[in-house]
Amino acid sequence: MKKSILSVMAVAGLFFASQTMRAQQEPVEETTEEIEAEVAPEVVGFEMIDVLALPQPVKDATMTEFNAVASEAWVKLENDKKIYKLNIASDGEVKTVYATADGEWLKEDEVIDGN
Repeated sequence: MKKSILSVMAVAGLFFASQTMRAQQEPVEETTEEIEAEVAPEVVGFEMIDVLALPQPVKDATMTEFNAVASEAWVKLENDKKIYKLNIASDGEVKTVYATADGEWLKEDEVIDGN
């Protein structure tokens, strides 16, 4: 009988010891990495489109004028005409240009003022 009582006490002692050991573990710190995502600037009134969806006259004008292709494109309807806003890489810098569907270049103030 003494052996069975000692066995039960030994098992109970191991049980409580293992519970204590778990409680003393240090909590794992969660690490979060901040990831910076490049977000396209908000363009008021313009809707982003795929550059492949640009009309051929706009693509041709971009290649002729800047010897470049558009990296990003937006479109908006203004006075029943489509106006395209393009970001192009030319001479090592990114430029923003505006064009009509016919490939005619517009000045920025013509687009913003609605003229």
